[in-house]
Amino acid sequence: MNTAQPAIDTADVAALLLRGRTLATPVLRAAVARLAPPMDTVAAYHFGWIDAEGRPADGDGGKAVRPALALLSAEAAGASAETGIPGAVAVELVHNFSLLHDDLMDGDEQRRHRDTVWKVHGPALAVLVGDALFALAGEILLEMGTAEAARAAGRLTTATRKLIDGQAQDISYEHRERVTVEECLRMEGNKTGALLACATSIGAVLGGADDHLADSLESYGYHLGLAFQAVDDLLGIWGDPEATGKQTWSDLRQRKKSLPVVAALAAGGAASDRLAAILAVDAKSDRTEDFDETEFAERAALIEEAGGRAWTSEEAQRQHAAAIGALDRVDLDPRVREQLVALADFVVVRRK
Repeated sequence: MNTAQPAIDTADVAALLLRGRTLATPVLRAAVARLAPPMDTVAAYHFGWIDAEGRPADGDGGKAVRPALALLSAEAAGASAETGIPGAVAVELVHNFSLLHDDLMDGDEQRRHRDTVWKVHGPALAVLVGDALFALAGEILLEMGTAEAARAAGRLTTATRKLIDGQAQDISYEHRERVTVEECLRMEGNKTGALLACATSIGAVLGGADDHLADSLESYGYHLGLAFQAVDDLLGIWGDPEATGKQTWSDLRQRKKSLPVVAALAAGGAASDRLAAILAVDAKSDRTEDFDETEFAERAALIEEAGGRAWTSEEAQRQHAAAIGALDRVDLDPRVREQLVALADFVVVRRK
């Protein structure tokens, strides 16, 4: 199989991400300003707009892939990019709802190179602010009062339920000795694929697209989400902390049954068997906090030796190809298609 990395137009992708951030951020800020104190300032901290002392900051608000996709989605339906702004903001609110809760459940102390909300403001406010962002997402769409907005809200609600299903599956797998590759892909399709699928169709729905176009774009986004998560799984073990903003071996510290792990366990052979024996002991104890770096490095080396790293990289390419294939089902403006392909390429080659 050819696993060569796709060539990407970095300037074009940077422009798409900047457009998504530029158009969505003012509406996102206005939505967050509706929250009662102290939730408004806690949310502003999470988004990087202020620091822990409440001073204005120019923090890293994330890659803005989802807003960029929502705006492109509207253009795919023949509407203006601006038509997709409420969808872009709603999806971004749900995404950040999930991040606030995930950081707390996973015990992550760092996100985007600074302390997470629960670490700074406490678990209770992290939960409440996440809940509030989820509520705001529906409010942003439904207050439009149009049939298209109601359709969009329905798709977002379904995607959110799947996202929560995926998070529950992810947590349940941490103390299981074995998880199949199929189970892992199903979990990641829920946890990551569902919301990216929604982002890629919500603008089109707001622009009046029929179900065929919306569903085809959703399929593109779903496979893009699986490619995104496969790359994330690689970064969760072998990523550079300076680039990712997370600890070394972060997924191993949390016992995640991510794709490299489950692929390695399914491969068979000496390295796979040795890894299985180690992880079986891990699953029956609460010990990881006192591991030294060599113990995490040993697990990572066994995963790579058993083929888990290579398989996951190839899976990212397979899902990338499936995403591009979904675009062939519909007649798209060539420039919009080119930009959707460029964003898919960016997801597969990213380093953080």
